[in-house]
Amino acid sequence: MELPAVNLKAILFIHWLLTVFAGLVEWVPNAYYLSNVSVLAIGVWAVAQRDSADAIFMFFFGLALTVVTDILIFALYYAGMEKRYDDTALRDLFRFSGGMAILSLLLKPLSCFFSYHMYCERGGECSVSFGFMNVSRDRASYQTIDHVDAPAEDKISPRSY
Repeated sequence: MELPAVNLKAILFIHWLLTVFAGLVEWVPNAYYLSNVSVLAIGVWAVAQRDSADAIFMFFFGLALTVVTDILIFALYYAGMEKRYDDTALRDLFRFSGGMAILSLLLKPLSCFFSYHMYCERGGECSVSFGFMNVSRDRASYQTIDHVDAPAEDKISPRSY
């Protein structure tokens, strides 16, 4: 089954837009904005260097880390801020802002999947192991450069001038 072609720019734009919408009301700490904007900046780097496997891997890894940090931030701050905005005129705006932040969190695993696929397309190592945790490359087809072959003997006699 062929994966659909997803543009990295579209992923960046969607997460940027959802992060902006999540910030309409002050309810999450600055760590949320700092982590998400930093990952988006790495994504811009990955767009600028289309052949860099390192840039797309850092974007993938950053997205995976922000999934964890977003879950922690929402678990720690959402309930308290919901009570704070419950009886104010900003209640609906808070709900919209929280919904956009949660939607961003729900889309991040899908974005991680597509960015990992882009990492493999750019020449990154594509080894996913669900058994024993090991990170290794298949080096069976490579020749070692440590071993120096003996020079072949010339069967042609040297010329005499």
